Amino acid sequence: MDSVSVELTVFFEEPFYVGVVERVCDGRLTASRTVFGAEPRDAEVLAWILEAYDNLAFSPAVEAAERARSRSPKRAKRDAGRRLEREGIGTKSQQALAAGREAQKTERRETAREQREARAQQRFELKQQKRKEKRRGR
Repeated sequence: MDSVSVELTVFFEEPFYVGVVERVCDGRLTASRTVFGAEPRDAEVLAWILEAYDNLAFSPAVEAAERARSRSPKRAKRDAGRRLEREGIGTKSQQALAAGREAQKTERRETAREQREARAQQRFELKQQKRKEKRRGR
C-alpha cells in the first residue's frame, strides 16, 4: 500500500448542497456522494466526516492517476476553482458513482425479476391446485 488520499468536495446542485468524497488508494479511485440539504457550515462538515465516513458506501474502484498536490492554500483554492470551471465535479468520480448506480440497478432488477417469477409460480400452483380440487368434486 503506497498512499491513500481522501478529498471532500461540497457544491450546490439545485436545490441542495451535495458532498462528493473521493478516495484514491493504490492508484484506484472510489467515490461516494451525499446530500447535505441546506448549506453546511465547516463545523457541521467536520462532524459529518467524523461520524459518517466509516458508513459511506463507496462506488467500485476505477483507475486514476495520482494528482500532484500544491503547497500554498491560496494556490489550492485557485486551482480548485479552475478545476471546477473546467471539469465540473470530476469525471472519474462521476464515472465511479455511475458504476455504483449501475451495479445497484442491475441487482435491484435481478431481485425484482426473481420475486415476480416466484409470485407467478405461486399463482400457477394455486390455480393448478384449485383445478384438481374442482375436478375431484370438492
